[in-house]
Amino acid sequence: MKLKFRLAVFVLVTLLFNCENGSKSKTLEEFKFTGKGIVVSCNDFDVKLMNEALFSFEEDILRFYGNVSNSPSSNPSLTRAYTQFIRDAINSRVKYKDILSPHSVKIFEVLKSNQELWNTSNKLNYNHPVISCISDNIIDKNLQTTFKALLETNSLNARLIGPALQSNYGAVYRDKYLSSYLALEFYYGRLFDVDLSMVTEKKEEPKDAPVDFNVVPQ
Repeated sequence: MKLKFRLAVFVLVTLLFNCENGSKSKTLEEFKFTGKGIVVSCNDFDVKLMNEALFSFEEDILRFYGNVSNSPSSNPSLTRAYTQFIRDAINSRVKYKDILSPHSVKIFEVLKSNQELWNTSNKLNYNHPVISCISDNIIDKNLQTTFKALLETNSLNARLIGPALQSNYGAVYRDKYLSSYLALEFYYGRLFDVDLSMVTEKKEEPKDAPVDFNVVPQ
């Protein structure tokens, strides 16, 4: 009788544990960038979520870094945004609360719930299949060689790969697999210690109206 009781308790605890773990996985309710298509595809990762995370990251940094600082009326440049973000990220100067959009916060909550994507220190898990997928699809051969060498020797980390990304920011911007790594490592991966309750919807900066030289000022 005692054996049956213990077995029943064990089965019940196992079921409760599995249910609890299953409930921790979240899903994203709203996708804003499906019209941009699929630029990154890894079989062992939610493709739709990965692309949404990338495009939301790019929209955030474009809004914050895209304009020339002394010319708010200039056309925003994603290349400029990548350059400035990589520089600040490597030097730990990114003001995440000022850059983040509420949509990116929702994406982070979903990414965070994927426990296999992070290690016990809330750092990106380089043994996750998505990292191997990124490594296999890097376009720039020199960057791919560096990335793979660090990955295969268990030496890959933000401090070592950062300078290579900074000196090849153009490749990072053009290669959406590298862009995805940048977003996971230096953007979403840095939000575990950020007070996300302070993030608000960002307003677009109004641009100065173009000057019409045929109109006499009143």
